[in-house]
Amino acid sequence: MSQTKAADSAPPKKYLSVRQAAFIGVGAMVGAGIFALLGAAGAVAGAAVWLSFLIAGIIAGLQGYSFAKLGARYPSAGGLLEYVAKSVGEGHFTGITAWLTYAANAIVTAMVAVSFGSYASAMFTGENAAWAKVFAALIIIVMTGVNIVGSQLVARAQTVIVYVVLSILTLFAVVTLVNMHPSLLAFSGYPPLREIISSVALTFFAFLGFGIITFTAKDLAKPSRQLPRAMYLALGIATIIYVAIALGVFGTLTVDKVVSSGGTALAVAAEPALGRAGYWLMSVTALFATAGATNAGLYPAPGLSERLVETRQFPPLMARKLGGRASAGLLIEAVACLILAVIFKLDAIASIGSAVALVIFTLITAAHFRVRSETGASVLLLSLAILASAAVLITFVFTTLIHEPASIVTLLAILLLGIGLDYGWKRTRDNRDNRDSRPSQARVSG
Repeated sequence: MSQTKAADSAPPKKYLSVRQAAFIGVGAMVGAGIFALLGAAGAVAGAAVWLSFLIAGIIAGLQGYSFAKLGARYPSAGGLLEYVAKSVGEGHFTGITAWLTYAANAIVTAMVAVSFGSYASAMFTGENAAWAKVFAALIIIVMTGVNIVGSQLVARAQTVIVYVVLSILTLFAVVTLVNMHPSLLAFSGYPPLREIISSVALTFFAFLGFGIITFTAKDLAKPSRQLPRAMYLALGIATIIYVAIALGVFGTLTVDKVVSSGGTALAVAAEPALGRAGYWLMSVTALFATAGATNAGLYPAPGLSERLVETRQFPPLMARKLGGRASAGLLIEAVACLILAVIFKLDAIASIGSAVALVIFTLITAAHFRVRSETGASVLLLSLAILASAAVLITFVFTTLIHEPASIVTLLAILLLGIGLDYGWKRTRDNRDNRDSRPSQARVSG
């Protein structure tokens, strides 16, 4: 009786709306992409960056279709990793994918934290490199605290941030498009198609946040219906914003100017139309956007870690709660982000993160074929998703990464680390299981 009364008196669980779930994804995507990568993408694709973003959006939409179908059938706190487990079981393939996803998420989050640090340093310290690292570390620590408080605070923070960011970016897009110089966007100035395709690996990085939406399933009242809606809404908003802003920036500034501006290209592009106030307005917006992306990037860690411990893909340590509240999985992710943000350069992080994510998404969609009869997904769309992602990854490796030996070594190291962690943990787990079973077997035989 007392248990029934306690259950009745417990406050009802608060669920996220479709808009809140979508905004977690939008917040992760917008901060990771448009502020951080315009200069890097421009160095490869020139004024055709808007086309690169459009292609990346289509590829993300194809992968999003696959994830939405899987999420509607298998809603879980494990997000996209639950889909792998349902497709191929709980073996090494799922375990390696889990560790790689955990690593990729740390890379993405570190990258946007570095972008936050760059803008904060430019605004307050005259672009002091040491202070940029300090600001990057600070935003990771602050947003880790927000995530410790819980998903409702994450959602409320993201809603405020995304409304502010989208409002100002819409204003920026309109102003720059109205005042742009079409000659700067002339097709005659575009690089070869293979270079534009190569740049898609960088601009695709700007869409990686959509994968985070799959982890909101545990906080949705009706995930089978709401998760696909949140996915498509987030991807639609991000693609429109990215294409419009890329057209506005490269229609306002020369490619050389965008590239030399680096992470502050949007703020520089705002100056011709809005003056110095425009520069500061976009800089403040960048701080909001990259802070929101850091917040959203850390969001999956607790639920992901707990679910993977339940399925014995991660060691029990990852699900422990320090002080009864702070997830060890979240804290370990935050420490990894801090190390990456302090050690690596922004462009290097983006290249590595894009390559790892493309590998993961391609593997997950390939695994989707095994359960297609349950999800009802289209064979054609799944095939297109795999082919498009694989084509971009291969082009990226042979046109860009091949000239960056350090990035290739780091990418291979991450892949080997994922394999090593999975095999190492499972060997330890199985040995422990065997030891625990021996006493009971001895008693039975006696």
